[in-house]
Amino acid sequence: MSLKRTNVYADSDDLALIKEIAARRGVSEAQIIREGIHLAAMSNRVWDGSLDWPAFEGSGKPAPGDEVTEAVARAAASQ
Repeated sequence: MSLKRTNVYADSDDLALIKEIAARRGVSEAQIIREGIHLAAMSNRVWDGSLDWPAFEGSGKPAPGDEVTEAVARAAASQ
């Protein structure tokens, strides 16, 4: 992963909390900030296409565990 330097302004209370968390976790403050930037970027990402999630046919009523297991096994076998 290639890192690029940037400057940001942050609230002093947030910076104090980042310092505390970094010390507790044993990582750098920069690591905490990079993780925060990544989480913010991913939570605001817009996907261009549909995600093609598998769907199961059913009545809409809760299914017994064995029926769920069988349906998942059938779907996995058809992949």
